[in-house]
Amino acid sequence: MNEPVTLIGLGPMGQAMVRALLRGGHQVTVWNRTASRADGVVADGATRAATPAEAVAASELIILSLTDYAAMYQILDTDGVRLTGKTLVNLSSDTPEVTREAAAWVAERGGRFVSGGVMVPENMVGVDGAYVFYSGPEEDFRRHEAALRRIGRTDYVGADVGRAQLFYLAQLDIFLTTLSAYLHATALLASAGVTAREFLPWAKDNFDTVSSYLDVSSAEIDAGDYPGDQATNQMMGATALHILQASRAAGIDSALPEAVKSHYDRAAAAGRGKEGWTALIDFMKKPA
Repeated sequence: MNEPVTLIGLGPMGQAMVRALLRGGHQVTVWNRTASRADGVVADGATRAATPAEAVAASELIILSLTDYAAMYQILDTDGVRLTGKTLVNLSSDTPEVTREAAAWVAERGGRFVSGGVMVPENMVGVDGAYVFYSGPEEDFRRHEAALRRIGRTDYVGADVGRAQLFYLAQLDIFLTTLSAYLHATALLASAGVTAREFLPWAKDNFDTVSSYLDVSSAEIDAGDYPGDQATNQMMGATALHILQASRAAGIDSALPEAVKSHYDRAAAAGRGKEGWTALIDFMKKPA
């Protein structure tokens, strides 16, 4: 029999998780501060709890889908909530350090804690391609993995409870920075009257090509060896300068190209202009 699950937090992501669990045959108890947000999933078969204490009491596995970790304390540090024997899987977003503090807080109250980072939007929860990073005590994770798999592929990344958040943030670091780079490039072309639709095929080709750099670059980074036989920091830095100059001439925001150019400037100042671009990681590992 599939284990019962409690899910607290019914924004779009939380509602999608509830429906994925219901489709998987789980009995799901739900609670949300705005009670009306539960109406849809209750109509689909979930059970509405009147209070956080009632919701926690209903299941051993408690999944949290909240704005941040502060909301966890606001909801669970209330009268009647008993965490002894419960496993909390917090799929909210925050920092690794905040996550570790939360795990200690739950442990002090007799509960177990696993953190997670959901790597898809709500419309992809529970379908092929969905995946979630998890970290924390492996025994606690494995005990509930079958239920968690209803949400998406379960990628366990280690016993340190903060690691899932770190992987989650690293992925979003790539995602957000890449989207900003696309918007900046589009704005640069727009200054000359080029539409986003006109630029689209070349932008898509660029997105698809970048991943081909990663196999070689990851090996260089792990080895600490940055050959400049393909593209040196000096050459890449010159291009970064030209992008910055063109941005200023076009009258568009230059914060992003300034940041990129600063990395190459630091490499040049350290006498590492002839090394490859992967050497920039040595400067990113420490403050400017």
